[in-house]
Amino acid sequence: MSEQYRVEVEVSAFFIEEQSDIAHDQYAFGYQVRIRNLGTIGATLISRHWLISDAHGAQQEVRGQGVIGEQPHLAPGQVFEYSSWAQLTTPWGQMRGSYQMQADDGQRFDADIPEFHLVLPRMLH
Repeated sequence: MSEQYRVEVEVSAFFIEEQSDIAHDQYAFGYQVRIRNLGTIGATLISRHWLISDAHGAQQEVRGQGVIGEQPHLAPGQVFEYSSWAQLTTPWGQMRGSYQMQADDGQRFDADIPEFHLVLPRMLH
């Protein structure tokens, strides 16, 4: 894909203790997403596709329109940030996916979301 269609995605994840119930294998993880349009043309985030895996290899696939109820438009150089969350039945897992974008000239392209890990803090050594 041309350099004019280039969107970078960075994600940082964190454990949400107050929404988790460890005794019942319910682990809530939040994540902060930063989307930056590095291309030379504006683009709108149309939809999302997530693959969420737990420690047992069970995978959930999530598709939907926009993010957090929005379909943000990013001009060249513009950044959009949002927070969301996911729930697992294991103390660690990972997520990855893509955003489907539509450039102002009508061209559609994907912005990859690199894999990131969801880890209960005490699991880190």
